Amino acid sequence: MKITSVTRYKGSTYEAELDDGRKLYLHADIITDYGIHAGMETERDELRKIIYASNFRRAYQRALYLLDYRDYTYSEMFKKLMENYKSEPLCTAVMKRLTEHGFIDDVRYAERMARKLVEVKKYGYRRSKREIMQKGIDQYTAEDALTPYSEAFYENILELLRTKHSRYLTDREDRKTIEKVKSALVRYGYDFTEINRAVKEYFENTDRPEEDN
Repeated sequence: MKITSVTRYKGSTYEAELDDGRKLYLHADIITDYGIHAGMETERDELRKIIYASNFRRAYQRALYLLDYRDYTYSEMFKKLMENYKSEPLCTAVMKRLTEHGFIDDVRYAERMARKLVEVKKYGYRRSKREIMQKGIDQYTAEDALTPYSEAFYENILELLRTKHSRYLTDREDRKTIEKVKSALVRYGYDFTEINRAVKEYFENTDRPEEDN
């Protein structure tokens, strides 16, 4: 197999034409690394290495480009690469490089997501865990990320009752309205035991007369 010509194509990309008419579009780094030039003879195995190296570089740079805009989990990035490159071995190799360099870290991702879900969105344990796992993160990593917030969930229910639902909780005998509030908290990911305890505490606090100064 012979490379008949090497010409600049666009930016840092070169066009290398083979004697069978095929054209390869290779980054300047690949051209340099493999010493590619017009008239160069290459075996098929070596040509496959060149093509693989080119595809690997392209996929890796694509991943870095995507990461400039937001974080990805391992699963998300792998699927994204597979959409374009269709080669599981290639995408696996790229993911290995990304994780080795710390660009992809499911533990870090889960911890950041847990903080947002619990501290900002005020979700309960069950919904927080589900939201994290929907990103392709495994159950144990999700659970570990939520462990530091074990004492925060109950306080979050009380806060939601005070800030989001207080206008509805004006009568402890209005069972219909109270059940609607409880259902809303279930959707937030809290269980009924926590909710019932918090609602009871909420009414106890609001019914307690203010102490004289």
